[in-house]
Parts: sequence; C-alpha cells; structure tokens
Amino acid sequence: MNAQQSETAGSTQPDHLYKGRRASLPLNIVVIGCGLGGLAAAYCLAQAGHNITILEAASAIGDIGAGIQSSPNVSRLLMRWGLGPQLQEIGVKIQALSLKRWSNDEVVGWTPLGNLIDKEYGFPFYLLHRADFHRVLYEAAEPHCNIRVNSRVVSVDPSKPSVTLASGEIVYADLLIGADGVKSVTREHVVGGPDKPRATGDAAYRALIPAEKLLQDDDLRPLVEKMESNIWMGPGGHIVGYTIRAKKEFNLVMMHPDDTEGGIESWTAEGNVDKMIETYKGWNTTLVTLSYTRLMLLLNGGAARSVQKLLALVPSTLNWRLMDRDPLPSWIHKDGKLALLGDSCHPMLPYRAQGSAMAIEDAAVLGNLFSHCSDRSQIAPLLYAYQSIRYHRATATQRSSSLNRFIFHKPDGPEQEERDREMRAAKEDALRVARGEKSTYTLTGNSNQWADKTKSDIQFGYDADEEVEKWWLVNGKRLMALAPSIELKPRVMSSANRDH
Repeated sequence: MNAQQSETAGSTQPDHLYKGRRASLPLNIVVIGCGLGGLAAAYCLAQAGHNITILEAASAIGDIGAGIQSSPNVSRLLMRWGLGPQLQEIGVKIQALSLKRWSNDEVVGWTPLGNLIDKEYGFPFYLLHRADFHRVLYEAAEPHCNIRVNSRVVSVDPSKPSVTLASGEIVYADLLIGADGVKSVTREHVVGGPDKPRATGDAAYRALIPAEKLLQDDDLRPLVEKMESNIWMGPGGHIVGYTIRAKKEFNLVMMHPDDTEGGIESWTAEGNVDKMIETYKGWNTTLVTLSYTRLMLLLNGGAARSVQKLLALVPSTLNWRLMDRDPLPSWIHKDGKLALLGDSCHPMLPYRAQGSAMAIEDAAVLGNLFSHCSDRSQIAPLLYAYQSIRYHRATATQRSSSLNRFIFHKPDGPEQEERDREMRAAKEDALRVARGEKSTYTLTGNSNQWADKTKSDIQFGYDADEEVEKWWLVNGKRLMALAPSIELKPRVMSSANRDH
C-alpha cells in the first residue's frame, strides 16, 4: 500500500471514533507483532491518522489457539469499530458462569450473564474461537496499514528508533510499538536486559470437541444447550469448558500440575491424550446417591461423570506450559520512542480470561491519545500518558487473574469448604434476584469473582476511549505545553517503508 492509498484507506474512519479527530502530524509507526494486540494497535493508530507498518515473523498471517472471550469491555470497543455483525456471527453469547466441584459435578457457584450483562454494561459477552477473532481484526486493520510477513525482528535500536530484520534490512520509524507477545524481543530493551519468565507450576491441556458429539449424550447435551462457561474446580487444577463457533465446537482448557522438564511456553506443543486422561482419572467419579448433593446435581442438570465423558471425546490435545512475569516498572523505553503493549508488558495467566481484553484496551488508548499528535516532540509525553492511563488497570487485572488460580485449585479441606460456602451463598442470592426478589447477600470479596459486582463493574464497565477523554480534559493542555513546537521534517524511512 503506497502513501496515497494509505491516506485514502484511513479516510474510512468512523466519524464518531475519537470524535472525528485525526492527528495533524501523521507519524510513521512500526508495530512489531501481528497478533490480536498488534492488529488492534495498527487499526486504532491508523484511524488516528498515522502511517502503520506491522512486522510479523511468520511466513503467513494466521492465528492458533482455541477459545477466547470478548467481555463487555472489549465488545464495546469492537462494536464501536463497526465489528458488531462479525462478533454476532462468530460468537456464542454466554448465558452464565457455572462453577462446579471436581468430584461430583455439584454446581457450587453460578452467576447469570447473558441479557443481564447487556442491560448492566450495554454490550454483550461473547465466547469466540481465537482464530476467528484474529481474522476479524485482520480484516479490519489490513486496508489501513502495510503488513509485512517474513519480517522477524532480531534487534532493536530504541533511540533512532529502528529495528533490524533477520534479512539484514533496517527499518526506521518515528515510533515503535512492541506487540510481540510473551516471548517479546522489545521487552528486553525496555527492561534493560534478559527477562526470563518463571514457571507457575501449572500447564494446560487444550482441546476442541465437535459439539455434535456432546449433543448425542444426554449427560453432555446441557453443556452445549445452556451456553454457559463451566469451570470444574479441583485439587491442584481446574477445567474450563464452553461452546464456540455458533455452538459447533466445545472448547476445553484443562489446568494441571506442570511435570515437564525444561519446558517452554508454546501454544503448539503436542500433548499426550492418555496422560491427560490419567491426570483427571478421579474427577467426577463420586456418586452421592439420594443425598442432598446428588439431588442438587439433578436439579442443575448435572451428571457425575461429565468430565470423564468429555475427556473420552478428545481426539488430540496441546499442552501449554504456563509461565509468569512480574509487572514491569515501566512499559516505555527511556528514550521515549518505544512502548510495549499487551502480553509484551503485562502477560496474563488465563484464569480470568482478560489477556486479549487488556491488549485491545491498550490499543484503543494509544489510538485515542495519538489522534492529538501535532509534533514529534509530543511522542514521549503521549506514551507516558498511555502508561499513566493503563498501568494500574492492567497490573490489577494481572493480579486478579493470578488470584483465581489459588481460589480454583484448593485441595479438599477447610479452605475449600469455606470457598464453596461463599460461592453457594452468592448462587442463592443470584437465584433470588432472578426470581424478582431483592439481593440479601454482600458479594464484595466473594470467592466467585464474577459474582462480585464491584469487581465486575471495574472490569466490564471500563470504556477505554472514555478514560482517555476524561484524562485529556484534566491533563491534555499541560501535556501539550511540555512538548515545544519544532519545525516538522519528514523522517527518512527504509525503502520498504517509503514504498508503502
């Protein structure tokens, strides 16, 4: 795409995005990484009026993985970008969250979502396949930027700024955005050296099962028909299961103790199905005949061998070793021309399903802020504004995600019993409200984090664009005054960038 094409493509910006505001100085911005965060950043910064190049190491554009969630804080942005019809086509609108005992399928926690989420936050909560989500973002971003594959970044000079590719080509820019994920090259330049992750002690088997197979079994059919996200909690691990792709596939993620030696973070490492089944051999094997627990199972549509039946349907699995990193003190290189986004600066463990949400919120904030850009001297102040707006929220979400690991994985005993008591109380309160009665239970701090309305309001009620507008009203004039006016001179780009 040449410069004229880029300008034309950018003119298709929705009139309401950033209140119709576009940067008076278009910057040349290089985004490193073509994942969900990189595509969202490219789209938002292009809509803000800038010239965007994405550098992707892979030889072809695509994405892997399985289930992913688009909670209201994400859906409101995607729908604002005009992607509502695509979301509706590829997603399953989650109706409730169901938290279950590992041994007998008892539903100890239940939180209604569905239309209640729409009413409370104004936007839906979807379950998606990651590859479908990636395709939608790619199709949104591609007309507005230059996406280069086979462009693996091997070194970064944050001061120029520039990157060197494996081919030897040096690509210059006004600004670099590191959206290169958990194995980020750019992160090490911000940190100032090697930054190795630490093992969490967990790994996750991932699998997809054709939903038609569940529909053929009376015990498993409700897992498809109810459109709930199911979480089986057990000693040292948990299992998540829900439908995706218009209820055509059932997504399974099975957390378990990591027993790999010298393993690496990878979405594509093959797992052993027999070993997977052995890991969960004691799950859902307890039948409490005619007891209150069994009665409640039947009333909730449960079946005490659903986990075993699901595992028997898994044809193959991937085994993803989960690594963790502490929050960074800063996401911005000291020279003010390189910033990190998404998993490169705040990788999320998958216990809260907010990793992609945080990356997309980051992108929205960057785009909104840089729609104000009128001078290169404003780049660093705008980056620090981005960090100021995003840092606390992303860091708090990181910690909230980690908290669920300890909540879900408690061994049977007093702490697990107290957790279940809290969750049952929240479930009974939700059922009362569903019947039209008043809530009588304080949910703040509940072990079911989705039942805690204060936390849900913070997580799902967040509007990234609104946060920027509020921040700008207070700080915008002062920020722009910090960046003195200078003569605008075009920055020399590599031949590859000049041609697109």
